[in-house]
Amino acid sequence: MLTASDGQRELAVLGSPIAHSQSPALHAAAYTALGLPWSYGRADIVPETLEDFVSSRSDAWRGLSLTMPLKQSVLPLVTSLDGTARLTGAANTIVFDTDAAGRRALSGFNTDVPGIVRALAAVGTTRARSVLIWGGGATAASAVVAAAELGAQDVTVQVREPARAANLANLAHSVGLRIDIGRFGGELENRPDLVVSTLPGGAGANGGARAIVSGEAIARAAADGVLLLDVAYDPWPTDVVRIWNLLAGAGAGSAPGNVLSGLAMLVHQALLQVRIFVTGDPEHELPRESVVLQAMLEAVGLDASGRR
Repeated sequence: MLTASDGQRELAVLGSPIAHSQSPALHAAAYTALGLPWSYGRADIVPETLEDFVSSRSDAWRGLSLTMPLKQSVLPLVTSLDGTARLTGAANTIVFDTDAAGRRALSGFNTDVPGIVRALAAVGTTRARSVLIWGGGATAASAVVAAAELGAQDVTVQVREPARAANLANLAHSVGLRIDIGRFGGELENRPDLVVSTLPGGAGANGGARAIVSGEAIARAAADGVLLLDVAYDPWPTDVVRIWNLLAGAGAGSAPGNVLSGLAMLVHQALLQVRIFVTGDPEHELPRESVVLQAMLEAVGLDASGRR
């Protein structure tokens, strides 16, 4: 475990766009609570510039957080992957280390899956038989695995082009799930117990949200109080959330009904990243971890349940 006596460490979140990211605020709060003199910034990086950025980091660098569109692009650069990153084909956390020969090595982790599960547990959702996922990218893959951890029997993935999400079928089958991949707005056979939107914050702009959040089963889910986890958080509420709230009868304002923002997931996955950066192990709890978590929640204006 690294301590303050180990000195300054550099970290950052990478992605594009990245100016809106709340990761710097979360990590700064965590390292302050831990008494660590660490610096955590952000950099706008695309897949084409990722390798140069990673290879040019000095020995002061401890690790990186990765968001869209880098979670899959980083895989060729890493020396090893944890089981979840290997399963999902996506890593959102990279640690700089050395191998047995003393050479620099990169270890990749996926904290999105447990981040989703922990965020849902904080609002009382620990089981879901049927899960609907909007989107087909790296975060959708994590949502599929999270659904399996929640005990789901089947998942439905809705995307713009179903052929581009075919890899999710193999992933779902590997974790024991039945899966149906269809287009946005396709009618569902049954009402889902949980809905997860993995779409970027602006994906429903210009009326597009109405084509996504549509159909009798969706309207019934919203009206019945089924939870919607929207992994986006800026701008908030998203257009997807606005339509969901209208269907739920809660209005389209900024105070959602049974909706959880992506900030909750971000906090919980970031806490696991802090575990990795400090201890090297996502399963190893931090000193005074409850205090650290509280500081992170407060840094982004969330209560203990992850609500705004």
